[in-house]
Amino acid sequence: MRSFFGKYKLFAIVFSSISIIIMVLFYKALQPKTVLPIYQPSMVNPDLVDSTLQHVKKYHTIADFSLTNQNGKTITQKDYEGKIYIADFFFTTCPTICPIMTKNMAGIQEMIKDDDNVLLLSHSVTPVIDSVAQLKKYALEKGVNDAKWNLVTGDKKQIYELARKSYLAVKTDGDGGPFDMIHTENFILVDKERRIRGFYDGTKSEDIGKLMDDLKILEASYDE
Repeated sequence: MRSFFGKYKLFAIVFSSISIIIMVLFYKALQPKTVLPIYQPSMVNPDLVDSTLQHVKKYHTIADFSLTNQNGKTITQKDYEGKIYIADFFFTTCPTICPIMTKNMAGIQEMIKDDDNVLLLSHSVTPVIDSVAQLKKYALEKGVNDAKWNLVTGDKKQIYELARKSYLAVKTDGDGGPFDMIHTENFILVDKERRIRGFYDGTKSEDIGKLMDDLKILEASYDE
């Protein structure tokens, strides 16, 4: 009897190991994969969506743009082609939420510094004040890595239209005129197809953590 069990001991061990592996793989296969939503204007709080877009249920993407960064370089959607990116809106003289947002964006920059798939994009909402020279000064003070993070200025109407009609990031109405002012804490996660995949409060550490978790999910979706 002992010789019988001894003879088949190795077989039993191998068979048991394979069975466990199969069960684990089967269990994992049954688990639903986490997929980020693709935000359309109709899915977002109407207060954040221009009235002309509130009915849109599909195909919403970030519009083409042409702005100038802290080095005087023209930045367009081509510079973000094939990249995931995180966008926000700020101004260099902001004394309230912007310093917190910039600090958190700098923290994100550190976490993605070796990730070639991800970039950052910060739009000035006071482009008349935030000249190229002012943005460069601010970039140096805040540790901006030019290869990862563009701070952009340019035509105010274009920036405000991007905020309201592309990124769906602003609660106030306006025309981008001299007396129009937007102020938003939103960070927006944008995928390689220029679609919005998440909104986060850029002043809250828990939202930054959620953003980084969602970024991993989004990146993994391109590896499948």
